[in-house]
Amino acid sequence: MGKKTWRQLTVWLHVITSVGWMGQALALFTFLVISRTTDDGAIRVAATSMAHEIDSLLLAPLANASAFTGFMLAAATAWGFTRHWWVLAKFVITLVQLYAGIFLLSGALRDSVVAARAGDPEPAPLALAAGTALMASALAFQAWLSVAKPWGKARTGPKLPVAPTWVFVAAVAAPVADITVGLLLGYPLPALSLIVLIVQLVRRRRELRPVPVG
Repeated sequence: MGKKTWRQLTVWLHVITSVGWMGQALALFTFLVISRTTDDGAIRVAATSMAHEIDSLLLAPLANASAFTGFMLAAATAWGFTRHWWVLAKFVITLVQLYAGIFLLSGALRDSVVAARAGDPEPAPLALAAGTALMASALAFQAWLSVAKPWGKARTGPKLPVAPTWVFVAAVAAPVADITVGLLLGYPLPALSLIVLIVQLVRRRRELRPVPVG
């Protein structure tokens, strides 16, 4: 397969993992609302536990793959990260979502599961349900940005080079491998994706480095 096909596969993987990320955020929101509205302690524990399992086994791997493929499409094509306002907006929103999901949502959700299983009568915090709703809303907004491509260029300059075929092959293979390993280990581990992204960022920086004259 040629470069165009692998680039299209990268876009396809980015789309389906982004939709999956949004779907799992909505599933988390549903379970957390059930946890908050039920008076049955067993249902509350089950709903909170299911939300935690979805977060660990589905949402986190899909979020990692979505973010990685999005970053790779920016780093490996003429779009770049800061040349267009809509790409820059998606980049910033994704970074905020990853930080909130990893360092705020997942930890708070894990604490809620421990508390529920220990017999804590309090439901999952309202902030958790609100956070998952905001996450799904942000992903829906990013989908609109990808379709509408609003606001024009953030800056001008020479057209950025498109990466060679092997970069797009790696952009597809790395998240698939990471998801497989993560499912076997029981927790997300986007190690290969991170390595591929760093390699491409270094390549892009070298490509854009001015050639000395004389």
